[in-house]
Amino acid sequence: MADGDTSGETVRIRRGLSGVHGFFGQLRRRWWFRVLAVLALLAGIGILLLWLLFARNLPSVDALRTYEPPLPTNVRSADGTPIHSYARERRVQLSFPEYPKLLVGAFLSAEDKTFFEHHGVDFPGLVRAAYQGITSGSTPRGTSTITQQVAKNLLVGDEASYVRKAKEGILAWKMEDTLSKEQILELYLNSIELGRNAGGVAAASEAYFGKELEQLTLPQMAYLAILPKGPANYDPDRHMDRALERRNWVLGQMLANGYIDASQHADAVAAPLGTVRRQTPKFERVGGYFIEEVRRQLLGKFGEKSDSGPYSVYQGGLWVRTSLDPRLQGFAQKALRDGLLRYDRARGWSGPLAHKEIGGSWLQTFLNTNIGLDYEDWRAAIVIARDGDSWEIGFDNGQTSRLPRSGALMPVRGKGGEAFSAIQPGDILAVAPAGGAWSLRSVPKVSGGMVVEDPRTGRVLAMQGGFDSRIQSFNRATQAMRQPGSTIKPLVYAAAMERGLTPATIVVDGPFCVWQGANLGQKCFRNFGNMRSAGPKTLRWGVEQSRNLMTVQVANRIGMEPVVDLIQRVGVTKNKFPPYLSYALGAGETTVQRMVNAYSILVNHGRALDPTVIDFVQDRHGQVIWPENWRACDGCNARDWNGGAMPRPIRRARQLVDPMSAYQIVHITEGVIQRGTATVLRDLDRPLMGKTGTTNGPTDVWFVGGAAQMIAGLYLGYDSPTNLGGYAQGGSIAAPIFKQFAIPAFEGMDKLPFTAPRGIRMVRIDRASGRKVSGGWPSNDPLSPIIWEAFKPEVEPRRGRRTMEQEEAQKAKAVTPKAAPKAERQSDSDFLQREGGIY
Repeated sequence: MADGDTSGETVRIRRGLSGVHGFFGQLRRRWWFRVLAVLALLAGIGILLLWLLFARNLPSVDALRTYEPPLPTNVRSADGTPIHSYARERRVQLSFPEYPKLLVGAFLSAEDKTFFEHHGVDFPGLVRAAYQGITSGSTPRGTSTITQQVAKNLLVGDEASYVRKAKEGILAWKMEDTLSKEQILELYLNSIELGRNAGGVAAASEAYFGKELEQLTLPQMAYLAILPKGPANYDPDRHMDRALERRNWVLGQMLANGYIDASQHADAVAAPLGTVRRQTPKFERVGGYFIEEVRRQLLGKFGEKSDSGPYSVYQGGLWVRTSLDPRLQGFAQKALRDGLLRYDRARGWSGPLAHKEIGGSWLQTFLNTNIGLDYEDWRAAIVIARDGDSWEIGFDNGQTSRLPRSGALMPVRGKGGEAFSAIQPGDILAVAPAGGAWSLRSVPKVSGGMVVEDPRTGRVLAMQGGFDSRIQSFNRATQAMRQPGSTIKPLVYAAAMERGLTPATIVVDGPFCVWQGANLGQKCFRNFGNMRSAGPKTLRWGVEQSRNLMTVQVANRIGMEPVVDLIQRVGVTKNKFPPYLSYALGAGETTVQRMVNAYSILVNHGRALDPTVIDFVQDRHGQVIWPENWRACDGCNARDWNGGAMPRPIRRARQLVDPMSAYQIVHITEGVIQRGTATVLRDLDRPLMGKTGTTNGPTDVWFVGGAAQMIAGLYLGYDSPTNLGGYAQGGSIAAPIFKQFAIPAFEGMDKLPFTAPRGIRMVRIDRASGRKVSGGWPSNDPLSPIIWEAFKPEVEPRRGRRTMEQEEAQKAKAVTPKAAPKAERQSDSDFLQREGGIY
């Protein structure tokens, strides 16, 4: 090969680069750069995988800024007193400054002592938990920071897995960027589940110690701080030693972290737990039936749980102001119960309230029934076992006592024999204290319902639907469909007044038969108790004496169509009754609440009223959300009069009944109290209207009526209609129950007359004939032959001639023992002014 021959050599020619490209070109040739690039690629792939597997579908942390924990609905009476709460769990929401500093220190010492130092995740703790989980073959638990626990409880869920831990850590990191440490602690203390159905620390304070949070002692705060690790593990009733050991450990951590000194630590360690026994939620003794009616209406409006909307009953944190008057509720409850017991007395033992087989713990068996009593000193008890001549009985607080044979000697109703021998283990009884033991009581089988309403507004002030809502949940005040009997008659006569009849119209109290067709034949009506016909009488007299024959005569005269139409208009029934004469005597079915509202409409001059048990509903922030058109009354709570004109609310209610006709009926039914079927109420000595009722059988007895400020109604009867006995009448059984209620209820209440609408003329008439008179004056005697009667314009009766005997009797009544001076001539107007006026 000659010199210069290069055919066997390879020459690599490189083009020189300069600037940025040249610099990176040189870096690519470095081994360490290649290693870094591979690592960065792997990290990018890892981040992508992390996002795909864990972070892609995570909830937004921003939602925690406006997070609202599930809260119970709180119910208040008309005066603002808390009376009940609807809750699946105990929960009270507080702001962070409301939590005692020592309590915060206890939870930080127990759960996360570096909370104010880390950024949401305790990385050494995570590594340690992962290692322990891998080596033990179990899922990782523990070592979560408080921030992670909030993320788990509110956003992620409670699944025990590595995936959940990863999601929890990512969210915790984000939360620390979004919320302050104080906000995170507030969420934690409000949401943590601590056992005994308590959500949040404030609720746990009530559940375990029966105290408000600020009343807790240091050792009690330390005990609450051990519960997040597992409330069942430190239950004070089952694991007292374990709970004390863990509580003292928390106290030691608080000492080490500087929250308490050595003296506080020593005192706290020596203290007992101080917890109270686990209790079932207390049953509020105010208005059980009323409260249940409120709950039913709220569920219909807002739903039960959060998936029903933001204002759910059990999680929405609503504040409900009801129309309940606790004072009147107590009177109505006692009056109805006493009336039921009076009727049921001496009929023997009605049997146990319920029967449950005792399988294991008698206490748990009893508590599961949720049966209780709050009548006077009565209590519910479960029969455990027989011991000679006494039964061992247990109560809902875990205590036991005995029921001796001497306390259960009453006969068994319908069977005979003494009650003591009929009792069986597992029976739930009503008992009352007697000496050092207990005596058997009988809850009446007969029942009834009662409603009290303000006729000016329609607000229901009290409601009792039976003897006790915990043993008879069916609300007979609103749900029981019963025949109203003669309490329907005022509505029949109101329709007659609208058709031109007057209180002085003469109607024959005599036999009345009607042909009902070939299939039914002829129907002949009769008075209650087969009372004899009285001949021609005023319409007023027919109402006062509750004459069936006069009522069907009137209904037949005007036709049943206007009668059933008015009955439907005032809400006694949703669907119009058939136009049969029997419905004029109360053959249709309705409820106590509807009848009370119908009478309230009459007192309210025929204007429509909707009976309400809820005044308004507020959300958890205090905003009124129901009714939608609710408006605050500015200045209504002012201490003094500002000198301005009295506000006059605009009445927008529909006119259901002619106002003058409505007043005429109210005025007539005042006579029922004075000289009719409800004279037992006359000595209440105030303007009252009302009507008694007794259905065929009799199976139900009624009274509906009251004063200008308050109308009440009630019935008494068996749930399965049964004959009450021939002596049972509304005036002898139902009216006395109303009287027992009215005596305390009316105490201190102004004696106001029923106001008359514009146009009514008050005329002196002869009570027997209905004729207008001018030779005498009405007196305070209920049986005075001359009375004031209400007439529409230009329909007053013509003046009648009084007999000599009537004139002499009137003059003799007016003369006093001393020589009476010559009376000055008075006008009707003078008399009305002197008597206080009839408006």
